Amino acid sequence: MRVGCQGPAAVLLLGLLVVVYHLVNMWPAAFLPAQPCPRPSPGPCAWGPPAGDPPLPEPPDLEALLSWPETPGDGGDPAAATSPGTSTYGLAAPPRPAYPLGGRLRALLVARDHRGRPKSHGGDLFRARLYSPGLQAGAPGAVRDLGNGSYLLSFPLLWAGEARVEVRLIHSSEAVAVLRRVRRERPATVNFTGYFRAGREREEAECNVEPPAGGSVCRYPDGQTGEIWFCARPRRLPCRALVGHSFGSYLKVTTMHDEVLLGSNVTDKVLPGGISPIQVVGNSSLALPPRPPCGPGLGLAEPSGFYHRNQWVSLSCASRAFPTPGRVLDCLAGKLVHMIGDSTLRQWWEFLRDTVPSLKAVDLHVPYQTGPLLAVDAGRGLVLQWRAHGWPLRSSQTPVASLHSAARELGGLAGGADTVVVLGLGAHFTTFPPAVFARRLAGVRAAVAALLDRAPATLVVVKTANTGYKSVYGSDWLTLQLNRLVRAVFSGLHVALLDTWDMTSCHDSPDNIHPVRTVVRNEVALFLSHVCPG
Repeated sequence: MRVGCQGPAAVLLLGLLVVVYHLVNMWPAAFLPAQPCPRPSPGPCAWGPPAGDPPLPEPPDLEALLSWPETPGDGGDPAAATSPGTSTYGLAAPPRPAYPLGGRLRALLVARDHRGRPKSHGGDLFRARLYSPGLQAGAPGAVRDLGNGSYLLSFPLLWAGEARVEVRLIHSSEAVAVLRRVRRERPATVNFTGYFRAGREREEAECNVEPPAGGSVCRYPDGQTGEIWFCARPRRLPCRALVGHSFGSYLKVTTMHDEVLLGSNVTDKVLPGGISPIQVVGNSSLALPPRPPCGPGLGLAEPSGFYHRNQWVSLSCASRAFPTPGRVLDCLAGKLVHMIGDSTLRQWWEFLRDTVPSLKAVDLHVPYQTGPLLAVDAGRGLVLQWRAHGWPLRSSQTPVASLHSAARELGGLAGGADTVVVLGLGAHFTTFPPAVFARRLAGVRAAVAALLDRAPATLVVVKTANTGYKSVYGSDWLTLQLNRLVRAVFSGLHVALLDTWDMTSCHDSPDNIHPVRTVVRNEVALFLSHVCPG
């Protein structure tokens, strides 16, 4: 039987009813306030799951997983540190007139100090890429530390045409030693502010992932994972009066000598060119191996992909292009997309909001930095949400009730074939020892495993952290190690892992924790390739 009332108002009403239905039935936890623990927890500050729940998986062996060559000596002489100006590289074999498409180019790099003397140990962080400006092409190169001051560089030849090599010194081994020392000695390199309110009374207190030194503290355990957030106890107000959170300050954690080794004049610098442009020839424009359709459970290729004509081509799966808003909308129609993470994942939400005209943002009257942010296309049944991952979060002042942990948010999802979850964690954890991130990931992994157990058709996508910051608070070296943790923790789960580190490291745009729109467009296209593999 046909319904007689089919005008625009009826269509709009029907669309709104669809959205309300989804919000009520599929997002039971998304809009519930996350209240802090009303009083200090009586037990010790132990980490673990709530009583009665199955134990969390054993955390990975951090020492083995995050191993990096030690730097001998104390690095007392800055001139003895690796220099981007004197380090050299060249082809590992005599040059050829042309190189075959699908082959490899190998080079040898010799690290030297500021006096030009070859180094006798490894531990530097170099980053290499092969690129072709005219083709808007780029691919990450592999850098193998030989442990004696030399490094083997290897580049896959994935497109035909002229190609060039670029090598950057991100950090000398001596600078890495500073980062390692700070990470070992300091429980945090930042602090946060908690805002307490009761009636007209207001107080502020320092908060962090570890108890502030001296005095009594308030403990706020996460009921889903057992992780604890700490604040210094206010002088007058009770712990339950915590209502707000914000970033506090960056702590002074380096000496003047450290700052010389981490200075901008020696950090993230391109080495002088050591290889002339090469010609890559073949019977086609690209060298693509057989690739499965994109989806969960696939391993990551090395490298995971490359750019050609400013489009990312995955080597892990058969990535697709979504060049028009209509193609994007056709893929996401009928989906409930939950994005939980940091501002680099918020860029995906913003890109989709700005790209699809029919996707309308809904003002929930919440702080934009932390969300939740909501956009809907009522006519196509698409609901798109992003929210920050909760403590620790370097944000402006935001209500504590808005801070949901990723594990808690996942625990409130019914899941199913129409549900897509995207996780993006890392950028806010570089200011802590890796054990803090490992604990967080263990809780998130357990929540993902539980979600997939109750709704196996749910698609879960995990985004790695981008390249970007180069300081002691957020260095690429720290981020690289956190990405190792992400890969290790989610291995064995039926999730899709997106290597956005590779995507941001080889594009022909300056490093930025928030990459340019072209990179974001390609990240979103790779994500959509997993939602709609073909």
